[in-house]
Amino acid sequence: MSNPLNRGSRRTLAAALLAGALTTLGLTGCGGSDAAGGTPVPAAAPSASASTGLVVKDPWVKAAKAGTMTAAFAILVNDSATDITVVSAESPASPMELHEMTMQDGKMLMRPKQGGFVIKARSTHELGPGGDHLMLMKPAAAIDAGNEVTFTLKLADGRTVPFTAIAKPFAGAGESYDPGMSMPASGMPMAPMGSAAP
Repeated sequence: MSNPLNRGSRRTLAAALLAGALTTLGLTGCGGSDAAGGTPVPAAAPSASASTGLVVKDPWVKAAKAGTMTAAFAILVNDSATDITVVSAESPASPMELHEMTMQDGKMLMRPKQGGFVIKARSTHELGPGGDHLMLMKPAAAIDAGNEVTFTLKLADGRTVPFTAIAKPFAGAGESYDPGMSMPASGMPMAPMGSAAP
């Protein structure tokens, strides 16, 4: 003959376990699911600006023939409270380098930007003709006006910022992105030694 107290205790314990399991299932069911069957719905991915603090505004690239060096430009906006450093850039269109224009012996020279582009907290950094720019070293195909070219900026902390730039025809002040070319302080192009001026 079984002990009624033991049987009652077992029933109470089973009821408590069942209630706990149902409560747990109910809470789990409340956490975001689709209407069709309880599959969890992922949270919306943050935008590039929300995840990195860096926004790329008004990007464009100078149209160029295949194999001809050219450059991409934009305004880099740092919405965060800390400085952001762009250390490199990539594009399927061409190998790339970060470049700057700097004065040397009265001439404006183009050279790789050591340390990358630093965008101070809550400020902007312009990439433009005759200044800092993203250099496309040797595009495999022509970049015609109206083409869209994709880029990815790599930041010092390992994060990335993708963007797309529209190609535009641009003569500018006659600046050249060919190696060996320099510009005097006036901004007019200067040909390398031994070659005719453009």
